[in-house]
Amino acid sequence: MGLFDKFRKGLRKTREEGITAQIEEVMESHEEITDELFEELEEILIMGDVGFPTAEKIIRSLKEKIENDRIKDVKQVRETMKDIVSGIVWGGSYLKLRTKPSVILVIGVNGVGKTTTIGKLALRLKEQGRKVILGAADTFRAAAIEQLQIWADRAGTDLIKSAEGSDPASVVFDTIQAGKARSCDVIIIDTAGRLHNKKNLMEELNKISRVIDRELPDASKEVLLVLDATTGQNAVNQAKDFKEAAGITGIVLTKLDGTARGGVVLAINSELDVPVKFVGVGEQIDDLQPFDADAFAAGLFDGEDKQQ
Repeated sequence: MGLFDKFRKGLRKTREEGITAQIEEVMESHEEITDELFEELEEILIMGDVGFPTAEKIIRSLKEKIENDRIKDVKQVRETMKDIVSGIVWGGSYLKLRTKPSVILVIGVNGVGKTTTIGKLALRLKEQGRKVILGAADTFRAAAIEQLQIWADRAGTDLIKSAEGSDPASVVFDTIQAGKARSCDVIIIDTAGRLHNKKNLMEELNKISRVIDRELPDASKEVLLVLDATTGQNAVNQAKDFKEAAGITGIVLTKLDGTARGGVVLAINSELDVPVKFVGVGEQIDDLQPFDADAFAAGLFDGEDKQQ
């Protein structure tokens, strides 16, 4: 299954139950392009987890393009919106991993699919020919270490771990030492994501960062935030908090195939100015897909019968 097909499959619920279906319904109810049409489209976007600022931006761009291109046919509005969406969303799977080793910190609240994402990302990097080692620094969440071990086994990578409740920074230190000793290309660290006490989270992440900077002062570092697409605007709010606390460099959006809230991708891109680097579109270990703006727009607006 190709990239465009993966996105179409992953966004099926959004097309059939979410904003796409509602946009289609509004288009069919209007014979002419009017202010009322624009107002209804904007309301759909706002209610569809795109958020007010982004919805306003899309509709403003839509009006300008329709006027400049002298579009009169309502049927062309849909394709115009698709082009605008493709231009607004951005991201991609590029990870800044220029040094050996490079470090990826992965953060996210419980239940978003953080551990699963780490396993899938480890396999992806391994298939690219990189030697990967994992560090289980989310030491306070029950069963987190055991879950990460399962994914490490599936991906065929080493895992450095300690007892539950251990100091996360010490696990990071041990993982870095093991990574250097074993000539690993990438060190992936599973870190805690307890937003209910942001002060403690910031202190813990700062401590981990100091260990990395001391032991690998010149290493490339990515901080990836894992978000659950099914939580809609709540995911955007989480991202804002984590961006403030941890200086995230990219987003991994999971469970896109299980929600009608695919519009949240637009809000994340537009409101946070942080790239969506990967999306989860299934449960299989190879279902972590690089984000692609054109594939996303096509998956949002094109049905299964559309060919790319």
